[in-house]
Amino acid sequence: MDQFLQNVLNSAAYALIGVVMFGLAFVVMDVLTPGKLWDEISEKRNTAAAILIGSVAIAIGIIVAAAIH
Repeated sequence: MDQFLQNVLNSAAYALIGVVMFGLAFVVMDVLTPGKLWDEISEKRNTAAAILIGSVAIAIGIIVAAAIH
């Protein structure tokens, strides 16, 4: 049972790290792109900006998965 609890805690820690890394990547991409990225996606319905953030999310997911593995 102790091993199960340790595995759950490890999974939660990696999930938290992944969410923090995604948030940080979003902020970095928002700084690097002209204008407000969230406004471009939500208000102006800019598909290119949504594709950019989607690709960043996939890349961060691959990096976190590789770190866990």
